Amino acid sequence: MEDNLSKTIEQLEKKHIETQTGESYLMTTCGNLRKKLLKDFDTEDLRIMIGQNIGLQYLIPIATKVLENNILAEGDFYEGDLLKSVLTSEKGFWKTNQKDWKKIIEIFQANEILLHETELTWQIRKELFLAFESFKEINSHGEK
Repeated sequence: MEDNLSKTIEQLEKKHIETQTGESYLMTTCGNLRKKLLKDFDTEDLRIMIGQNIGLQYLIPIATKVLENNILAEGDFYEGDLLKSVLTSEKGFWKTNQKDWKKIIEIFQANEILLHETELTWQIRKELFLAFESFKEINSHGEK
């Protein structure tokens, strides 16, 4: 993992994607972030790329550390926007990465009181808890 931090997603995936003139802001941003060293990613960078399901195998471990330190880590939108991106990211990734899935569940559950007591709008709080309920279902087949 430490070795990965000094690389870019492009280097790790061994795939270069050329950005085209006239692409959307989001596509251009994601293209630029694919060229950024992982150690230089901030919360907003993680939120964007995870929200687009890009580089999850490299970015989820980084996001997990961020969320361990601050469950409500905030990109450019609102407190908890990184958590929301993680919880709503590609289900297929979580099915094959159950250790990471369990870690996110542990982090959420350890911070449930904080999530209830923090001054979030009721809509954001509701969305986080609904996203968590869906997230738990991904690998809950037969678990008690």
